[in-house]
Amino acid sequence: MSTTTNDGNLKNWGLLILLSLIWGSSFILIKRGLEVFSPGEVGAYRIVAAATFLLPLSIPRLKNLDKTQIKNLIIVGLVGSFIPAFLFAKAQTQLSSSLTGVLNALTPLAVVVIGALFFQSKITRRNGIGLAIAFVGVFILVTVKEGSGFGAFTDINAYAFFVILACICYGFNLNIIKYRFQKLKPIEITAISLIMVLPVALLYLMAGTQFSYKVVNIEGALPALGYITLLGVMGTAIALIIFNVMVKTATPVFASSVTYLIPIVAIFWGVLDGEVLLFGHYVGIVAVIIGVWFGNRKKIVQP
Repeated sequence: MSTTTNDGNLKNWGLLILLSLIWGSSFILIKRGLEVFSPGEVGAYRIVAAATFLLPLSIPRLKNLDKTQIKNLIIVGLVGSFIPAFLFAKAQTQLSSSLTGVLNALTPLAVVVIGALFFQSKITRRNGIGLAIAFVGVFILVTVKEGSGFGAFTDINAYAFFVILACICYGFNLNIIKYRFQKLKPIEITAISLIMVLPVALLYLMAGTQFSYKVVNIEGALPALGYITLLGVMGTAIALIIFNVMVKTATPVFASSVTYLIPIVAIFWGVLDGEVLLFGHYVGIVAVIIGVWFGNRKKIVQP
């Protein structure tokens, strides 16, 4: 193997680890933002920070868009960034950051299901088995509680469904990008779709919340604002750029393996922050990760 190939592999592994750290840390940053700001304020400002950072990429390309692209980019901005930002923040008002990070790993399976239901792709037997295993894991995660093992249906933490709904949004987003965009590059799609929802996020933030008042008057607001800014710039904008670079320089399959590393980072930050995980949580976590891995692994074809 040549030195160039080794250097390329090291670069890709470095990008994978960096991306895992960034995306896996998103959930603890949301948690820090929620110490001062409401879920809506966290979600809206995250979009504002990410879209503003990417303005140099998005503004020059606006004049080249046709009406169909604009419509699809608005949809991508809503389901790929805007709505999930609110859903994750809302979920973490009642879910730990570590469990939210684990549930986020369901995104690849959501892509498969949405593709089959709305975009005429097929669910394989492998996909189905993976979905079943992951479903068992999710059920365990949302019903286990301290002192009584696994709870009954009445004990379900409904806030987990905000995360699942966010994963469904991501499923629509990735299928729309796959089937309805041919000319735009993924980085361009990300940047332009964010600027499409920027006015809505700004309007909501300024007219529908106490965001400005809190920034000026509430103790701890500036550090919390810094956490959300980092979340938007690093966790949304820069992370997507890194991901797209990795897809191009390595392979999509290699890049998608970040899905299995994000929960590990999220759990690390959660435990470090004093979050308690019970034995049942670890059982559910393992089931979700195995289900996602099995449902999305590629069958090796012999040459």
